[in-house]
Amino acid sequence: MLRPPLAPLAVASTLVLLATACSGGSTVDDDVEGASESVSGSINAGYVSAIDQIGLPVGTELGLFEEQGIDVTLADPFPTGVDAITALTAGEVDVIQVGVPALAAAQEGVELALIGNYTGSAVQRSVDETAAIVAAEGSEIDPEDLSTLKGATIATTFGSINHLYLLGLLKDQRIDVEDVELVNTAPPDMPVALETGGADAAVNWDPWPITIQDQVEGSYEVVRGGGYIPFIGYIVTTPQFLEENPDLVEAFLTARAATDQWIRENPEDAADSAARWLTGTEPEVALAAMEYNVQQLDARFSSCNYLAADTVALLLEEQEALEYGFDINDLFAPAPILAVEENNPELFSDLPEVPTDAQIDPDFTFIREVAQNSCAV
Repeated sequence: MLRPPLAPLAVASTLVLLATACSGGSTVDDDVEGASESVSGSINAGYVSAIDQIGLPVGTELGLFEEQGIDVTLADPFPTGVDAITALTAGEVDVIQVGVPALAAAQEGVELALIGNYTGSAVQRSVDETAAIVAAEGSEIDPEDLSTLKGATIATTFGSINHLYLLGLLKDQRIDVEDVELVNTAPPDMPVALETGGADAAVNWDPWPITIQDQVEGSYEVVRGGGYIPFIGYIVTTPQFLEENPDLVEAFLTARAATDQWIRENPEDAADSAARWLTGTEPEVALAAMEYNVQQLDARFSSCNYLAADTVALLLEEQEALEYGFDINDLFAPAPILAVEENNPELFSDLPEVPTDAQIDPDFTFIREVAQNSCAV
């Protein structure tokens, strides 16, 4: 199992937190007892090196998968979600965490099963607190007047969630995409783009907006979040693996839900862990990013999650980045996470209640017009 070295403080914290991870003074053992005690097996799992995907390695570090009888082996972090999907379909891993690329893969006919969230919201359609735009000194972009984005050169990563966040924001501000210059830029290259004048601003997900402000003198945050788009991120497997291992998948999701609750309740310790797992991430940057990450840690499924995926697919189609020709219902496999919710309600007790109209059952069928009435924007 891939693990980074634990700092002495982290070892002590882990031992304590394993005993007190969840609310009400209950232990981790108490919190996850709803899953089948007879489950035993192994899962190869993959994730992308990002703050919002840190739950998977943190869960292994805390031993929460072992508590469920699962031996989880982590693949080396994938550079992108596309690489993660490639590894999944090649049989190199059994479960991955991936966002927007899952929709593109579905359009290409790749069979996926979305079994839970690693980031998102089950109570509203749009949540994007982990996305932000940072501007270079002298750019004349005014955080108090977002119309000043008009005419700016903006670094973004085409087809990614940071691109969609920018599109959603521009649409809200009634700025035509043609009125800004978009530069396709990989996240690690964005600080250089701002520093050298290659871009006036950069849009990205955490920790990059925070990292850019640390690295580029005079740079500043223009806007963060705002509910401009749904931020989607799914725990994904293949239909075949799910069909052959339903109990193992449910146990895996139980451990992930316990991990998410631990992160929500212990953001400082989670940030410390993230700094160890994410190469090059300073502890103070991880801590600042974790403040926003915890606002999107909701593993549950509701009609709002279907609506979020549908909304993102429509945005991609508008930009001719995706031909939305697949049925969202064919992607989602809600039964395992719904079982986790039913058997372990304490793991979600600190989250807002899912609106009654948005609650689903394993046989749920998404209808856009109905979901729009059930989920707050």
